[in-house]
Amino acid sequence: MKTRPEPARRRQAWPRTLGLLLGAGLWLAAAAPARALELDELMNLLSQTRGGQARFTEERQVKGLDAPLTSSGLLSFAAPDRFTRQTLQPRPETLAVQGKIITISRSGRTRSLVLDAIPEMEAIVEAVRGTLTGNGATLRQHFRTTVSGQPELWTLELVPLEPRLQVMLSQVRISGRRAELRSVEMRMADGDRSVMQVEPLAGAKAP
Repeated sequence: MKTRPEPARRRQAWPRTLGLLLGAGLWLAAAAPARALELDELMNLLSQTRGGQARFTEERQVKGLDAPLTSSGLLSFAAPDRFTRQTLQPRPETLAVQGKIITISRSGRTRSLVLDAIPEMEAIVEAVRGTLTGNGATLRQHFRTTVSGQPELWTLELVPLEPRLQVMLSQVRISGRRAELRSVEMRMADGDRSVMQVEPLAGAKAP
């Protein structure tokens, strides 16, 4: 004849079962991915830095060339709208943007252009400058934006909205750590690709 378990034993089993369920729930909560950053959150984080300088190294892969093209130099920016790229190697060249004016200095010659007259150039400049200064409105004007990651390590993907820019540029992928931009990858529509690694200079301020 079968005997039924005593009610006391049944009650003693509940705490252990409940503990297992709670333990499983905590493990699932810990294993679940954290919420990704929103664009406005990332822009707010970046906008807290008002200026700075960094070293850069860039590698460009161009169709028809057996080896990538490399360059290096300095980057600087100052909010709200000044950005400078000073290439030191393989030959000196400076590209400076102040507001809507872009100035290029090369081989002893200098010329200035208005960004409004070159929408394609404006979009590429704003991809970097807008990210550095935390200008989300400018990024949304030119790109479809996707943010992934956390403040400690984030990625911002920019896809051109305008057809005339899509003919030239496929995607910009920018990565960083908190308020520091650390890499910029550009994929061109013709298959060319460039990757720029950025190393912030501690304590440096934009001139």
